[in-house]
Amino acid sequence: MALFFAVVVFLGWFLSYYYGNLAILIVAIVFSLIMNVASYWYSDKIVLKLSAARPFERRESEELWDIVENLSITSGLPMPKIYIIEDPAPNAFATGRNKEHAVVAVTAGLLKILNKTELEGVIAHELSHIGNRDILLSTIVVVLVGFVSILSHIFLRSRMWGGGGRNRDNNVGAFLIIVGVIFTILSPIIATIIQLAISRKREFLADASGALLTRYPEGLANALVKISKYSAPMTHANNATAHLFIANPFGAKAARGINKLFMTHPPVEERIKALRQI
Repeated sequence: MALFFAVVVFLGWFLSYYYGNLAILIVAIVFSLIMNVASYWYSDKIVLKLSAARPFERRESEELWDIVENLSITSGLPMPKIYIIEDPAPNAFATGRNKEHAVVAVTAGLLKILNKTELEGVIAHELSHIGNRDILLSTIVVVLVGFVSILSHIFLRSRMWGGGGRNRDNNVGAFLIIVGVIFTILSPIIATIIQLAISRKREFLADASGALLTRYPEGLANALVKISKYSAPMTHANNATAHLFIANPFGAKAARGINKLFMTHPPVEERIKALRQI
């Protein structure tokens, strides 16, 4: 969050210098502070809204409710709220700012194709994200990376519309403008790479922690096999929230060719292999 604040302040300073307007820097500082606070308190609600998730009721699936309740007791965590996404694609994610305000969301497709031990593996994985304190970091990244991308997009659009700045004839000014433009273009790319690196490492840890929780690694491994065979993307698949899910929400076809470089998850084959070696 400190790094995010520094990036936004630099972008604000560059835009204020480029356009000769100090107000832009002031607005950037104030807005970045507001975004930091808002992303902490409301990022989970934003993610649930983006995913079209709704509160889950016990009568819809006693089995799911009991699995979440029992594994929460086993892990020593408060029972999280349960949400469901009406989507045939099998997937799940956890969100929230801390373990007392955690949420586990699953799709209707996940409940349809997994048996009890496989579902336990998936829920244990998501509870591990909560226990490992991944959910706040991952959820805040959704808001902050998106905001950096928006700032970059605004500047690049302003250039297309012919927006001009000062010091065009000054060598130092010209140099700063070049550096600023490069930084503005690269900022969302750098932010995305950081997002991917965080997500991939924490997925391996959650797999291992989940296996430790259930004492049955094969359950999660089998669940990943079934989930990975579903090729169609989720209805509300979103680049900003993709790293939160247990599997790529864009489907198996999305993990081909150059797209592998930008995957939010480790290759499922590596995850299954690691689980079966435990």
